This record gives sequence, C-alpha cells and structure tokens, in this order.
Amino acid sequence: MDLMKKRWLILAASCFVALCVGSLYAWSVFASPMGQYLTEITGKEIASLAIVFTVANSVGPITMIAGGYINDRIGPKLVLLIGGLLFGAGMIGSGFAKSLPMLIVTYGLGVGLGVGMVYGTIVSNAVKFFPDKSGFAGGLTTACYGGSSIIVPIIATALVQRSHVTTAFKIIGAVMMVIICASAFVIESCPADFTVPGMKKAAAAGSTGKDYTWKEMLSQPKFYLMLLTLTCGAFSGMMIISQASPIAQQMMGMSQVQAAAVVSILALFNMLGRLASGTLSDKLGALGTLRITFAGSLIAGILLFLCRENTTAVFYIGLCVTGFCFGGIMGIYPGFTARAFGRKNNSVNYGIMFIGFALAGLFGPMIMNMLRASTGRFQPAFLVSAVLAVVGEVLILILGKSDRA
Repeated sequence: MDLMKKRWLILAASCFVALCVGSLYAWSVFASPMGQYLTEITGKEIASLAIVFTVANSVGPITMIAGGYINDRIGPKLVLLIGGLLFGAGMIGSGFAKSLPMLIVTYGLGVGLGVGMVYGTIVSNAVKFFPDKSGFAGGLTTACYGGSSIIVPIIATALVQRSHVTTAFKIIGAVMMVIICASAFVIESCPADFTVPGMKKAAAAGSTGKDYTWKEMLSQPKFYLMLLTLTCGAFSGMMIISQASPIAQQMMGMSQVQAAAVVSILALFNMLGRLASGTLSDKLGALGTLRITFAGSLIAGILLFLCRENTTAVFYIGLCVTGFCFGGIMGIYPGFTARAFGRKNNSVNYGIMFIGFALAGLFGPMIMNMLRASTGRFQPAFLVSAVLAVVGEVLILILGKSDRA
C-alpha cells in the first residue's frame, strides 16, 4: 500500500491505542471505591489515593524517552508490545492490590510506565507521517487519549456497581492489553526520507530546517521556555482530573453518579480541546493558539475559585473551559516540538519535553491536597492555577520574542 494512503491506517490504529492508554485519566472514578476497599481489608482509613495518580504521571517520561529511543532506531512495534503488556499487567495487577504500596506499584508504576512508553511512541510516530499536518496528527491522537475518559468512566462505574472495583481493573486491563498488542502489528515506522508531495524538505524537517538531537535541543534556551510553558498549561488540568469526582461530590455536593458524569464531561472537553488546538496551530501557529489557551485557563481558574454549592452552572462552565484548555495544550505540543526541533528525533525529544507534563502531574495534585488540608476547601488551588495561566502568557511573550515558532 502507498505510504500516503497507509499513513491514515497507521493514524487510525494509533488512535485505538490512545483510547486504551488514555484510561489513565479515569483514575478518579476508581479512586473512591478502591480507597473504601483498601480501608475495609486493611482496617486503616485511607483518606486519599491521589499519590497513586501522581506517581503514574510522574514516571511516564522515563519510558517515554526510552521508548522513543527504541522507536527512532528499530520502529514502534516492539515498543508498543512491551508497553501494552506493561500497561495491561499494571491494570490487572491493580485488581489484586490489597494495600496502598501494592497499588502504587501496580497502577502507579506499572500503568504509568506502560502509558509513557505507548503514548510517546504513537504520538511522535503519527506526527512524523504528517509533516504537512503535524498539528492535526498530534491533536487527533492526543484527543483520542483524552477522549478515553468519556467512555471508560461509564464502563468502569457500571462494572464497579455490578461487581467490584477489583473486577473492573481486571476486565479493563485484559481487554486493553489485547487491543494495544494487536494494533502494534499495524503501526510501522515512518521512513526517514518520507515527505509529502509538493512539500519542501526543510519545512518537513522543522521550522529551522534542522533535526536536533536531544543533546542539541537541551542546549537551546527555547527548550526550557517551552517546557515551563507546558508545565504551567497542564497544571490546572492535571490538578482537577486527578480529583474530579471528589471535587464534584465534596465541593459541589453532587452524588457519585453525577460526579462520574462530571469526569466524562471534563474528558469530552479535554478531547475537543486537543482536536481544535492541534488543527488551529497548523493555521495560527503554536504560540498564537497557546495565547488563546492560557487566556481561557485564567478565566476558568477564576470561575472555579468563585464556585459554591449553589453555583452549579458556574462550576460546569469553569470545568468545561479547564478541560478544553488543558486538552489544547496537549494537542499543540507534539507538533510544536516537531516544528521547533525537527521530526527525525521527535520521539526522544518529545519524551524529554513531556517532563513538563510530568511536573504538572506531580505538583498539581500535590498542591491541591496541601491547600485542601490546610484550608478545608478546594477553591484556593484554583487561584494558583489562575496565577500560573498568567505566568504562561508571560512565557509565551518571551518565546515570541526569541523565536517566531
């Protein structure tokens, strides 16, 4: 099959894989029933499992960089097979967890490392096949990754209610392991000399016409500005996604079913943001799209800070804008990194850039927990996210002056 046609099949398979590993974002649906289960069997009250989600997001760049290195040299099949087995085993193992440390190992490390290896490979590989539409390819694959949380919370909640949270982990893990490993045989590596007819090679390589190695990328001040911008942009999303269900129940007085719907709504706008921003960045440029995204994050943070139990409409608006803007950041960055530092080494380069996301995944939930514990309210954390949105806008201005990306 001609590569110009086959690239669409590869993109479709990559989207299926992204739908599987994106179930990481459904953690808040698992958290409450799993916390109750562990409390019952250990006899010790477990107030929060946020540390599990924090670990899962923090370790991702480790395998993302390692998987990217392998992908750039021998192709994505082996990376996806190993990552799929690791992800599936971590999910299934979580169904056998009988303590918090064991859950940290199975879900935090197993699922987290598996997601990092798989996610980085499918996104960077898809972007390589679409030098003419890098924003679109990156946006679509990351949209499917975020969109998984529209479907999985509904399935997981149904499984938990009909059987048990441990059963939900086992079933979901087994099914997704099969899908990822099967898709691995469809996805292939993009040839180094692949170009789209009519597109100049310099434009296909990147905005500078040069393919930077990871060492060369780290020597560029622009890399650090981009990484910090990613951290600021992903902060509010990671903070809220990790505890969307508890926020809805404890801050807004919603039921468990309503809270599950909140998780799905957040995921829907996360997905829409990725689709919109990835495509928009191909037309307006990454920096222009980022400016719009951070402005939205600022508004969302203020709205959520002002929320009380009787302001449900304001809560939903703030939630939807947060999800959309968070998705926007994640949709922009795969193509943004490729355009800034070249396609050839993008698997490793994007994996290193993703450290910014991991930092947001580490500090977002941590700061929310600290402020929640000290003030008894969730709202102060949203004010922090609003401040970081302003910082993000400043960083974009600096990026714009240093390089018109």
